[in-house]
Amino acid sequence: MRKSRYRRLTPEEERVIVYKATEPPFTGKYLDHWETGAYVCKRCESPLYRSKHKFEAHCGWPSFDDEIPGAVKRAPDPDGLRTEIVCARCGAHLGHIFTGEGLTPKNVRHCVNSCSLNFIAGNGE
Repeated sequence: MRKSRYRRLTPEEERVIVYKATEPPFTGKYLDHWETGAYVCKRCESPLYRSKHKFEAHCGWPSFDDEIPGAVKRAPDPDGLRTEIVCARCGAHLGHIFTGEGLTPKNVRHCVNSCSLNFIAGNGE
């Protein structure tokens, strides 16, 4: 079986993506990023989110109300209070998902660490 190759991560990216830490709020490069395109996993480059699903949640991290189908897996967080989201392809920690906040008609918020993402400009569809 062929071994998967992942992108080399900085120490901060590894802290968040591998060890499931959280980047400080209001510091991520994609927080106020509104270009049209797609957000992909920093580690394996798998497409995760489309720009049309990004919204301003005023929470300090990029927020999306939908993912590309099959791109994100959910798992109970060890704290028992939240639901973690990870890349379905490589398991990279992305952040957490919240429901019931009423911020969008879909009533869901993927709260994602910027350092877990890369951005590819395009049509966002």
